[in-house]
Amino acid sequence: MPMRDLRHDVFAAFGLLTRLPMPDTGAPDPRAAWAWPVAGLAVGGLSALAGLAAAALGLAPGVTAALMLGVAAALTGGLHEDGLADCADGFWGGRDKARRLEIMKDSRVGSYGVLALVIVLLARWSALSSLVAAGHWGPVLAAEALSRAVMPAVMTALPNARGSGLSASHGAPGWNTVVQGAALAAALALALAGWQALPMILAAILGAGGIALVARAKIGGQTGDVLGASQQIALTAALALAV
Repeated sequence: MPMRDLRHDVFAAFGLLTRLPMPDTGAPDPRAAWAWPVAGLAVGGLSALAGLAAAALGLAPGVTAALMLGVAAALTGGLHEDGLADCADGFWGGRDKARRLEIMKDSRVGSYGVLALVIVLLARWSALSSLVAAGHWGPVLAAEALSRAVMPAVMTALPNARGSGLSASHGAPGWNTVVQGAALAAALALALAGWQALPMILAAILGAGGIALVARAKIGGQTGDVLGASQQIALTAALALAV
């Protein structure tokens, strides 16, 4: 792949998954999904830098972890958290596929969504607090990269349930792209967390796989919200195994 295309794919990944200013790359290209772990690495790196600064100022690990959560959410615009909340509301608030998809499209957040966000954010905060207290920053970056590698796999493994929206317009990356992104994420995780990355990789796969199975049962496939939920659960599971 020419260097020009590599840059294009990285810019596309950042443009899709973060709020960082990037050159316009045009319509979403599913072949750029291999670079999504790079965007995750950047989110993790910037949040870790904020955490390092907070720790240097003497802030408690819990406060530092909360700051890191806020920085990560600001960098992504809460994109994946929104997907998690929408899935929780839709999957357990509707009686059939049509109603579940309708609820997921609603911008309002219900009780299931609030509960999902609170539980997952609390789990992430707890894991980050432990890692910050121990001075283990590598697993934080590794988890962010790994959690972006599972999304292309979910997109490719499941059909689009809605036929419209962000996931449908992006298209399925294909297994070649999935393998490329997974290999990149695994290499980054091993470099950042050593052999500790192996259980983190397994946790991310199982977390995203669990969401994929629920999505298939509830709505018959995936949507952009399902991808966001899979990222959040994979991230939380990887951080938990790192601790």
